[in-house]
Amino acid sequence: MSSGPNTLAAQPVTEPRLRLKPAGPATGHVDGAWWPRTRELTAELPALLAVLAARLGRVDRVTYHLGDWPDPPRRVTCDGSGVRLEGFRSQPSGSLTVIGWGRHRTTLLVVPPETSPDAAQQALTAAADPENTGHSTDLPAANGQTPTGSGAPLPS
Repeated sequence: MSSGPNTLAAQPVTEPRLRLKPAGPATGHVDGAWWPRTRELTAELPALLAVLAARLGRVDRVTYHLGDWPDPPRRVTCDGSGVRLEGFRSQPSGSLTVIGWGRHRTTLLVVPPETSPDAAQQALTAAADPENTGHSTDLPAANGQTPTGSGAPLPS
């Protein structure tokens, strides 16, 4: 298995569990998927933003649905730079958008941390498929499937 940004095998705990569509013209509503380990946004963002900086350059802000993350601060420091965190009720639940200083953006399906590994892998793979042009709510982790071991439906 290759060790490029699209793989998850043998990643250290500090590496984000992330799959992205190849760089190029945007297709669909998401550019990939991210499976954070916890619901603590400030703890999870540094590794994610470090990877996305290669695609976006310096990161300016991150937008998210207000109900998805419990009480994040309005700013976080990543790699010595301040990054604004902005929550919106209008943003689709289960998504996160990272915006660079050049206004380039990457929108990710967020796979809930409690999702079973098999379901999470399925969602990560589907979201990163360049042929996938559906909306984030059409993807496995966002369509109401219940993760193994949890009685709660996933965000839609």
